[in-house]
Amino acid sequence: MGFAKSVAVFSAVALLGACSANSTGRSSWNVEAGALLDEGLFGNATLNNTLVQNGERPALVNMAERFAREVPTTITFAFNSATLDSASKAVLRRQADFIRQFPEVRFSVYGHTDAVGSDRYNKALGKRRAVAVVHYLASLGVSRGRLEALVSFGEEQPLVLTQGRERQNRRTVTEVAGFVGTHPTVLDGKYARIIYREYVASAVPAETAAVGLLE
Repeated sequence: MGFAKSVAVFSAVALLGACSANSTGRSSWNVEAGALLDEGLFGNATLNNTLVQNGERPALVNMAERFAREVPTTITFAFNSATLDSASKAVLRRQADFIRQFPEVRFSVYGHTDAVGSDRYNKALGKRRAVAVVHYLASLGVSRGRLEALVSFGEEQPLVLTQGRERQNRRTVTEVAGFVGTHPTVLDGKYARIIYREYVASAVPAETAAVGLLE
């Protein structure tokens, strides 16, 4: 195939590709490089890879698993109420004890409701429940800056599928949200020290321990 013919074929293919892209409203001429390949998710994948490589993503996963393993993450509410009862306060005190150990970590509280009532009302009710939890945790000495009550799922994520009243669906869930970006330990990237604080604090070199015994 001659050079001129190759150029013609290439131009035709490029033109067809451009028409195809334009038929869907997406043209390679007016979008960022790579957007046609990954549907716009390339940035998220890159961020995730960066977090994995620098140790932040595994550290957050470990912290979230540890929190869920050691502390009840969920409390429930009476019907149409955002008031914390004695059982809920007991659980939140345990959450606060855990959270205070890790000043580098942020937490989010998500509000939920059962299916009784309108979607709009339930979204507002779930939000009030989340805010009530945040206020109580703050009253127990947890820094308000590390607590978030940003999301109410309302009735969208039931634990029990029913249109009636169900206490298990009327709940808040506390979860690890991330690290406090301005904390000096996080800036140093010492994620293992955050997750395994007790282990690191007890890791005394053998030479030091031997000196202590001799003294």
